[in-house]
Amino acid sequence: MLYNLSRLGYKCNDSFLLCGLCGPLLCLPPVFIPAMDCFKTVIFISAILLPLESLGSDRPNFILLFADDLGFGDLGCYGHPSSITPNLDKLAAEGLRFTDFYATSPVCSPSRASLLTGRYQTRSGVYPGVFYPGSRGGLPLNETTIAEVLKPLGYATALVGKWHLGVGPGGTFLPTRQGFDHYLGVPYSHDQGPCHNLTCFPPDIKCFGFCDLGAVAVPLMANETIKQQPVSFLDLEKAYSDFATGFISSSAKRKQPFFLYYPSHHTHYPQYAGKMAAGASSRGPFGDALMEFDLTVGNLIQALRDSGVDNNTLVFFTADNGPELMRRSRGGNSGLLKCGKGTTYDGGMREPAIARWPRRIKPGVTHELASTLDVLPTIASIAGAALPRVPLDGVDMGDILFRHGPSKRKAMFYYPTDPREKYGVFAVRLGKYKANYYTRGATHSDSTPDQDCHLTAFLKRHDPPLLFDLEADPSENYDLNPARYQDVLQRIRAAKADFEEGMLFGESQVEKGIDPALEPCCTPACTPKPSCCACG
Repeated sequence: MLYNLSRLGYKCNDSFLLCGLCGPLLCLPPVFIPAMDCFKTVIFISAILLPLESLGSDRPNFILLFADDLGFGDLGCYGHPSSITPNLDKLAAEGLRFTDFYATSPVCSPSRASLLTGRYQTRSGVYPGVFYPGSRGGLPLNETTIAEVLKPLGYATALVGKWHLGVGPGGTFLPTRQGFDHYLGVPYSHDQGPCHNLTCFPPDIKCFGFCDLGAVAVPLMANETIKQQPVSFLDLEKAYSDFATGFISSSAKRKQPFFLYYPSHHTHYPQYAGKMAAGASSRGPFGDALMEFDLTVGNLIQALRDSGVDNNTLVFFTADNGPELMRRSRGGNSGLLKCGKGTTYDGGMREPAIARWPRRIKPGVTHELASTLDVLPTIASIAGAALPRVPLDGVDMGDILFRHGPSKRKAMFYYPTDPREKYGVFAVRLGKYKANYYTRGATHSDSTPDQDCHLTAFLKRHDPPLLFDLEADPSENYDLNPARYQDVLQRIRAAKADFEEGMLFGESQVEKGIDPALEPCCTPACTPKPSCCACG
């Protein structure tokens, strides 16, 4: 196998030289460097190239961290004055911090589908809204996840945390059916259970809110088996941390490259935290939950160092959607951005993002446009993996990460929580300009002073679209005069038309409905449900 070594900063050993004759840089003995027919050269050297391992470097490892309902302004490194996030802040100081990074949806399940597949949720059918414990549908098995991209290369794969891409009949859609060797976590959102029984913080303080009181208690699953029901939230983060650090350690000992995906429940409402973080922050329950997540991030980085693989691991952090502002101080903060979760304003979809890889990624800040869609093609490119043979919406971020160069992504398209072909995208960002063709508030963003964010801000079409310069006005307060920006609007219209022409909506998985019999229960034949579903 031939390796593109320059991409990762690798060098040849003393007996070989780098040759760019045939495009990718290859390790060749000096005698073969003189100009030769490229095809014959590649055929010849394919037998003599040393494998990557014998050049002193293993395939790189990947850790993907995904926070829940975290706003653009929630981390210390993004300007929050009282968040205690030293490990994430250090990740940013040692890595590359993004200022213009986007999720594809302002709610959970579709955003996660796009992250794992590199495709808009409209293609996979993960819309409208989110999955529930008894949902019949899930992320279709013919979609290819990052884990499935890496498996053919010998990667160990694990997921710890919140799945929220369906359970289905007999566990059809669980992570273990989607490329992950190991799974420990809650298969959906932790508020999709009887919240009145959920103890969030010691000592025994009940959560606020009226959740799904008729649902089964929230289960903790190990692979496809329910390990505990209801889950002990006070002990959950430690279980996740132990599982994840153990996976890193065991993979490193086997010298097996690994992919670890950690989609946290933090900081989704209702918050919880164990003894190490409860009451420890100055930001209240939200701050405690965020602090607990940050502690786990620190444990993972320490595990990389202890295992000797820190310099060979790309750690990428971002979040699924903006903050749930309806929860007030317990709902997160979108910083300068307008509105939050549930809306296609930037507060609902623009997220903090950090990439760290010692000796590979130079620390700094990038203002280049990027998205969760770009994670799969970037990881595939770095690992040398084949891309799925389907239309992808993501692009390789390598130029941004390794050269602080320009993005291959020129536009971002904003879909609402309930995309429909008749409406198309609600907004388009092209370069620094954003055009809002439709606007609408959301329950998730109620309670803010901005009336545009509220549920009572009903769907409104804008013709011409509202146009904003996001560099000068990230809060989307001052729409530009369309008469003066006809060239910009024309370019945006052309990008929108081209994108929508190539968008084929998949069958909605969420609209397949709900069957209460599919709700995970550790004692399936028990009665009366849901109260009898208890174990561990």
